[in-house]
Amino acid sequence: MVNKYMAAGIAAAGLLGAAGTAQAGKDLDAIKVRGQLICGVNTGVAGFAQADSQGKWVGLDVDGCRAVAAALFGDSEKVKYVPTTAQQRFTALQSGEVDLLARNTTYTLTRDTALGLDFTAVNYYDGQGFMVNKKLGVKSAKELNGATVCVQPGTTTELNVADYFRSNKMTFKPVVIEKVEEVRAAFFSGRCDVYTTDASGLYSTRAANAPNPDDYMVLPEIISKEPLAPAVRHGDNQFADIVRWSQYAMLEAEEYGISSKIVDEMLKSDNPSIKRILGVTPGMGKALGVDEAWVVNIVKQVGNYGESFERNVGMGSPLKIDRGLNNLWTKGGIQYAPPIR
Repeated sequence: MVNKYMAAGIAAAGLLGAAGTAQAGKDLDAIKVRGQLICGVNTGVAGFAQADSQGKWVGLDVDGCRAVAAALFGDSEKVKYVPTTAQQRFTALQSGEVDLLARNTTYTLTRDTALGLDFTAVNYYDGQGFMVNKKLGVKSAKELNGATVCVQPGTTTELNVADYFRSNKMTFKPVVIEKVEEVRAAFFSGRCDVYTTDASGLYSTRAANAPNPDDYMVLPEIISKEPLAPAVRHGDNQFADIVRWSQYAMLEAEEYGISSKIVDEMLKSDNPSIKRILGVTPGMGKALGVDEAWVVNIVKQVGNYGESFERNVGMGSPLKIDRGLNNLWTKGGIQYAPPIR
């Protein structure tokens, strides 16, 4: 006869066993059968997602997709990129057209709860700003009363700008255009006084699209919190975990000094944490349902977070964005990964 204490022990052991190995869900199964990850990205934002002169997609968001493919398949190139507009992006994910949305998307309560989506780890902490032509003669967003403002519909940007002007008792005239290329063209042609979007997008636009970048300035005010994160559909927790921990792996690698150049050398480290991260001490891959070399594959093929940031948007890129909030927590930023253990 099994008493209640033995029964509880057996039940706990069963739960422990079930938790020891990840069980694939329907989305992950479909991706594995296909042999390729389908990633929804921007239609073209320098530094985040853009096809280069050879047609190869590059950028910080693209690297996030590549990291997931490296974790899943051991090959960061097993990704198909699907460009999506701000208004199309959520439908593309909900309908199954893409597996993962990695597209400068702000993680908000309503998006997380009402759209049937799960956001994973924040890959870029951003905030909304304003860009003007220097000849406008303004130095602050507080001087924009009566301005015409170019903005995309279906974005948090549209709501934020209305709130900002209202709270500062100013008026503005919105020029609402869906396609980002057309918004930029309208701004640079002088159709509107101001272009507003996430500050990262403003720096990207100035570096890549301005006729003369030195003619334009990003005003000092940041008017919102815009934590940008990849999103997946509700219902496949394991796939969401793989996406989330692929980002965390890039952060953990940077924190422990594991870069693409020395990852093979780091396999010989005596540090228990590094041995666990790199799969020398097995277990983390099994818990996630991927190969034990998943972090090695990510770092070797994509780089750690710092490498990706510098190459795509940081000082090694045309954007030259300061790490700021996106620095590691050990260096004054708020990028912080839970431990891989």
